[in-house]
Amino acid sequence: MSIAQEVNDGIEPANYTEAVSCVESSQWLVAMNEEIESLHKIGTWALAELPKGKQPLRRKWIYKKKDGFPGVENLRCKARLVVKGFNQKEGIDFNEIFSLVVRHTSICVLLAFVALFDLELEQLDVKTTFLHGELEEEIYMEQPEEFIAPRKEHLVCRLKKSLYGLKQAPRQWYKRFDSFMIGQGYCRSKYDDCIYFQNFQNGSFIYLLLCVDDMLIASGDKSLIQKLKTQLNNEFDMKELGAAKKILGMEICRDRQAGKLFLSQKNYIERVLDRFNMNNCKPVSTPLAAHSKLSSELCLDTKEEMEHMSNVPYASAVGSLMYAMVCTRPDLAYAASMVNRYMHNPDKSHLSAIKWIFRYLKGTSDIGLVFDRKMATTNDVVGYVDSDYSGDLDRRRSLSGYIFTLCNSAISWKATLQSIVALSTTEAEYISATEGVKKAIWLRGLVNELGLTQGVLTVFCDSQSFIHLTKNNRYHDKTKHIDVKRHFI
Repeated sequence: MSIAQEVNDGIEPANYTEAVSCVESSQWLVAMNEEIESLHKIGTWALAELPKGKQPLRRKWIYKKKDGFPGVENLRCKARLVVKGFNQKEGIDFNEIFSLVVRHTSICVLLAFVALFDLELEQLDVKTTFLHGELEEEIYMEQPEEFIAPRKEHLVCRLKKSLYGLKQAPRQWYKRFDSFMIGQGYCRSKYDDCIYFQNFQNGSFIYLLLCVDDMLIASGDKSLIQKLKTQLNNEFDMKELGAAKKILGMEICRDRQAGKLFLSQKNYIERVLDRFNMNNCKPVSTPLAAHSKLSSELCLDTKEEMEHMSNVPYASAVGSLMYAMVCTRPDLAYAASMVNRYMHNPDKSHLSAIKWIFRYLKGTSDIGLVFDRKMATTNDVVGYVDSDYSGDLDRRRSLSGYIFTLCNSAISWKATLQSIVALSTTEAEYISATEGVKKAIWLRGLVNELGLTQGVLTVFCDSQSFIHLTKNNRYHDKTKHIDVKRHFI
């Protein structure tokens, strides 16, 4: 079994010509007409003469078949008119482009709250998301093909609102949405700018979590959710999806009677295995083989080998594994960290490690996170930290790892190489714990802010020398190098 190059299955047109000449041309034409109507409805542009010295940006149609939401719609054809933003010039067509993105940890925290307090959890989708942002720069674009205004062919589109492809489009959308939520009396979280919440005098509360164009709304009071939906529908073009079932490729399944909420990526993992021709592989029981010792010494050093490996989508495979690990699979953290180090020049042995991980996923595709109200013995954030001393064979750096739970459910995890070389196991444990405690402080702040009061912050570690050092941090010759930088705890 081998990882083959990803192949486009050909069901999506690459350009306008293919879209209007394929078997499904009628569906793509409907999708394009809907897109143009949406753009005109919100006044995305106005036709104008092109000023001297200005160059209009080119445009392109993007076609995609998207999965529908369970119980709402099936596979659908989607057409987007996008601007070729790579032609934009900084200082002329854009200035700031940074936009905030929700943390996956925040999603897990919200789901833990939903399970713990048995909240209603509903989902909304914003149609033509980026088109709601107001542009601050003067930008011109060519008229879209086949939708050119009669007798106005010489004019161009002066963009009034952001459009897909513009570098500043995500930022402008977030600024518009943020100003709307603040205007409705909601508070923005100090720990994650994509979380909004409101508390009421009768003890009720409501949370909104923004994932670009998807929103999760949680509250114990259905009337509060309905009121927020009405406010959003009056301001934006929304699509109500009912009870949340899928977010960012993660499936949400609830058993309210049992007090459980499940979060998994089974469909995503199965698609990844199919994409890399590993759907018929033999499963294994561990994420990484015990005999697997990876290092840069195994990397390729001849042009022939490099050319051969250049046809293997190693980086794409690692990226697919990383996404699964970040979202729902803490058991992949160490293995993903290992294979991620050699993307610049992978060898066949590194490829074998990737295959092993895929074989592990084959037998564990339905494993995910469980948020269980009945298993919650404490409402506090609890952490576990550890390190692998000098585990990196290349530069002898150690590995830091941590995992944090809320109500006995995993909400945050990480495994990464330390930035410096530790001179002892005690120092390696100390560095690892420092990173863990920094994360714990952030988590405690977020959970406190959302209304779940935290008690003593507990972080577990299995190194007695490290524990003694944290309690008695008076340095001597063997530990003063730690004192310089690491007495954060």
